[in-house]
Amino acid sequence: MNIILLSIIVLGTIGIVGAAVLFVVARRFHVQEDPRIDQVEALLPGANCGGCGRSGCRDFAVACVGADTLDGLSCPSSSAETMKKIGEIVGLAPAVTKPKVAVIKCNGTCDLRPALARFEGAPSCAVLASLGTGESPCPNGCLGCGDCVEACPYGAMRMNLETGLPEVIEDKCVGCGVCVKSCPRSIIELRNKGPRGMRVFVACSNKEKGAQAMKECKAACIGCSKCVKVCTHEAITVASNLSYIDFEKCKLCRKCVDVCPTHAIHAVNFPVKKVEPAVTEPA
Repeated sequence: MNIILLSIIVLGTIGIVGAAVLFVVARRFHVQEDPRIDQVEALLPGANCGGCGRSGCRDFAVACVGADTLDGLSCPSSSAETMKKIGEIVGLAPAVTKPKVAVIKCNGTCDLRPALARFEGAPSCAVLASLGTGESPCPNGCLGCGDCVEACPYGAMRMNLETGLPEVIEDKCVGCGVCVKSCPRSIIELRNKGPRGMRVFVACSNKEKGAQAMKECKAACIGCSKCVKVCTHEAITVASNLSYIDFEKCKLCRKCVDVCPTHAIHAVNFPVKKVEPAVTEPA
């Protein structure tokens, strides 16, 4: 018999036997899934960002179907209406969560901090952080390579070429937290969006003492505690020479913004204060 024909017969037989074995095994060990899992997954964005604390949208859907309560189960990328529909599918009340947005806790723009070096290697914040250095003298500031921009699955971040800092596009940010995980210096934080998008936060991560911090960046927090003294809601604390505003306690009065000597505290999306015209007495 022709060797080629014999080879075809042998390989074909092996293929048929293998397919039969796989068919029997698949039927024997088949696991019937709850059809609600597919229904819940169809409502999710499919970005698999991990903002819900799960490995992906499929895992989140499985968790929702198998849960006794939806407390602690919330997709930051989905609207309240979507979570309501998921609750109707699984027969549970949806968890109520406040929408969050990412903020950059660094305002060390190119004109506020000196450049001591120029890095010509791989444009990666992770690489620079592993070397223990950056182009600016601030040991806690933004490295400016845009790892967070690349990591964002929703295109909600961009690099500002003039300032050298990343910017958050609020309309696109869903608060998934991927950018937070990608930053090796932890200068990105998720905070409540606040009423009408208004929020107050310290745009600095420098933990050096005041004089040294000012040498490294003119917009650094110097830990003077003036903001703590004027806050009547106990929302501000100072630790390691750095102020922090608790967004759960903050009432958005902006007294801290007015007294900060380095303007390290930022107020976002507030209406512009009207300047009262000066009153002059007649001669």
